[in-house]
Amino acid sequence: MVGTEKQLAVLRKPSFGHVATLGPHGEPQVSPVWIDWDGEFLVFSQTTTRQKLKNLRRDNRISVSATDPDDPYMYVEVRGVVDRVEDDPDKSFIDRMARKYLGTDYPWHSDDETRVIVYVRPERFVGR
Repeated sequence: MVGTEKQLAVLRKPSFGHVATLGPHGEPQVSPVWIDWDGEFLVFSQTTTRQKLKNLRRDNRISVSATDPDDPYMYVEVRGVVDRVEDDPDKSFIDRMARKYLGTDYPWHSDDETRVIVYVRPERFVGR
């Protein structure tokens, strides 16, 4: 499933995605992340110790909403499932995302963290 061009444009911009997952007791958990659209998947970076990654490994259903930074009345919600999680050992993906959002490589690298790339397969696009 693919959204409209306007919806996909929001995902390509430096729009903050609000990732909604289900916690260990079924409670909703929402947190902002940097997002991108690769032409097939909504993608975002995550560290392996974050609760949202633990939630997604237990239940791969996900919803991500984003508002157009140029038009706050334009938004998109992507409902789907996590297709896969890939390692980002050289942290090149988070650097690419930082260049999109900050104009520079990721400034908060830590040798203590392990980063992964989360690939969300859309099942439905909702929005204006």
